[in-house]
Amino acid sequence: MNRPIGFAALAAFATTIPAANWLIGNVGTTCVPHGPCLIPVAPGLAAPSGVLMIGAALVLRDMVQECLGRRWTITAIAVGTLLAGLFAPGPLVLASAMAFMLSEMADLAVYTPLRRRGLALAVTLSGLAGSVIDSAVFLCLAFGSLDFIGGQVVGKLWMTLAAGAVLVALRRQTTSEGLVRCPRQEPPASPLPCTSRSATGCWPTIRTGMR
Repeated sequence: MNRPIGFAALAAFATTIPAANWLIGNVGTTCVPHGPCLIPVAPGLAAPSGVLMIGAALVLRDMVQECLGRRWTITAIAVGTLLAGLFAPGPLVLASAMAFMLSEMADLAVYTPLRRRGLALAVTLSGLAGSVIDSAVFLCLAFGSLDFIGGQVVGKLWMTLAAGAVLVALRRQTTSEGLVRCPRQEPPASPLPCTSRSATGCWPTIRTGMR
């Protein structure tokens, strides 16, 4: 993928933090008074709607690494951690910042060695690892309980799979269009030998088959 796509992913990655906080307070099938808005993620399971953005953030981090490299990825995680702390409600600042940082670092640690074995595998397993760690750290620090970890992990994983499918498709498209692999250059044709010259230039030798 090319660098413009990487910088677009970087900008989108930064917006997932405030977007997650906005979704939690405004979008859901059920909104608890003075609590989060919930969405169903599986039969019998619900999760705060912000999990969609957290799942997307994990894949966008993969896209940043894919296009811009690990240095930009570490920078993105640092900025995202700061934003997570700034946009979180007062009592949840530490939980939000630590959950974001540790989950994204886990995503990086899993994605990097698996990337050589395939993009889809790396995105899926790194997203799963990041989802579990984000949910566990946040719930432990914020509420001291893992009672709702199932819905959180499933919700993030759905979004990770959807965004990962888009990333894989985009990778294939950009590769086929030559944005990743340069088209093969054919060597120039050898000039025909020149057997005689005239005032107008060279007269090449043209061989014809004999029967």
